[in-house]
Amino acid sequence: MKPRYALAAALMPALALAGSGGVQVAAAPAAGRPDPAYADLAQLRSWQQDDRLGAAQLIAALEARIAAIDRGGPALHAVLELNPDAPKIAASLDASRGENAGPLHGMPVLLKDNIDTGDRQLTTAGSLALASAPAGEDAALVARLRKAGAIVLGKANLSEWANYRSTHASSGWSARGGQTRNPYVLDRNPCGSSAGSAAAVAAGLAPLAIGSETDGSIICPASMTGIVGIKPTLGLVSRRGIVPISHNQDTAGPMARSVADAAALLGAIAGSDPRDPATAEADRHATDYTRFLDPNGLKGKRIGVVREMAGAEPNADRALERAIALMKAQGAIVIDPVKLPHLKELGPVENTVLLYDFKHDINAYLATRKGLGVKTLADLIAFDTAHADVEMPWFGQELFEQSQAKGPLTEKAYTEALTKAKRLSGPEGIDAALAKGRLDALLAPSWGPAFVTDPVLGDHVVSGDPTIGGASQPAAVAGYPSITVPAGFAHDLPVGIVFFGAKWSEPTLISIAYGFEQHAKAWQPPRFLDTVGGKPVATGR
Repeated sequence: MKPRYALAAALMPALALAGSGGVQVAAAPAAGRPDPAYADLAQLRSWQQDDRLGAAQLIAALEARIAAIDRGGPALHAVLELNPDAPKIAASLDASRGENAGPLHGMPVLLKDNIDTGDRQLTTAGSLALASAPAGEDAALVARLRKAGAIVLGKANLSEWANYRSTHASSGWSARGGQTRNPYVLDRNPCGSSAGSAAAVAAGLAPLAIGSETDGSIICPASMTGIVGIKPTLGLVSRRGIVPISHNQDTAGPMARSVADAAALLGAIAGSDPRDPATAEADRHATDYTRFLDPNGLKGKRIGVVREMAGAEPNADRALERAIALMKAQGAIVIDPVKLPHLKELGPVENTVLLYDFKHDINAYLATRKGLGVKTLADLIAFDTAHADVEMPWFGQELFEQSQAKGPLTEKAYTEALTKAKRLSGPEGIDAALAKGRLDALLAPSWGPAFVTDPVLGDHVVSGDPTIGGASQPAAVAGYPSITVPAGFAHDLPVGIVFFGAKWSEPTLISIAYGFEQHAKAWQPPRFLDTVGGKPVATGR
């Protein structure tokens, strides 16, 4: 082995497919045992309650599927590592079933690899710079998941540093995990940065996953892999223990194959955290979001179509028109078009805010991690430079360098940009549009179909007017909620629509999204095609 590869070999952990204690994993569920690949939470609970598929059996079945599909066959590279303690935890939950069981009792959840776990798993943001020691404690949302009875199945691949390192990165690529592939068409990209979380759920490797978003990192991968993603209101879910980009926009959120499962997961992770001041109001709003799963959730809702976010990609536009027709048929009042003010002004001020925030926030996060050889953004830049052939074989670290050049958060350029970004996106943007049309939510295409993965030139995202930052941007900058739902297919590729609205409007958005989903019935499992119009790749099962 050449010395330049020694670091990657030493720090990149083997995928612990057999779990802990030498547990043997079957290649497929035993004869007569249910196959959980695409089962929803309701089905999994039913099997658990009648002893047809306990938590330990479920973990074993999913680990076998990960071995067959993620490491073998289509080789999705969606899962970085499995939790070696998951089988033991599952067995314990089976033994205590019925004893104050939480709402996610025995349900496996994959975590994006920028979310801390205080166990034997690593938290690296996909970078080898953080692979020398695990985090010291669970992120706040992980503690909530464990309390709800969920099992952390493992860590999902992501765009390294949540896609905040280079100006022309390939989404879904990390030095630790390689390139995540879209399970519908393998030469297509899953979008980023929650690429592994989305691809794993879409491929039936886990029923639930947690992603995180600064701007588009839940909404885009969920859309391009045909699943549901919820980007919550900033402050509904604690940010403590998550590798940051910006405290002004970062939030974790649920990813699942259905609105019902995503709503259940959101309820488990929402709530106030005394160590995250942004969540001070969360307990007043956090609830069991499955209460809002109304199949008639579209009836009487006033939904405004933001046409400026459409028009660039014909497949996405056709899906939007079909969705609008369905909504009208189900009793929605569709206002078309609706003007969303200041869309074209958000990009420059958002970029300024993120560059300042990243330097400040990543330095603060690194101070919480023990046993690492990096303590600052300057250290990360030096690490990448020293290990360029494993960390930067395709793209550089322009955003790291631009952020490092910024000063403190007291600088006028930053404070003015932040004030303007929040004003234009929130009160004078989404809030103004909702008030003018007396609207419950705004609607746009999530994105177009998945683009071809191109590590040399980077992503080729097509999303509305090129001067607009994408369907996720207004809600992301404002810190308001959004939810993407599958709306159909174009040439074997999923296409989604996104609903977004006012701060704390998750109940309304979930009701609308569920009403649409129940009538659209747009989801279908991936076939792992090698290319558009191509042949399925054998899964090894």
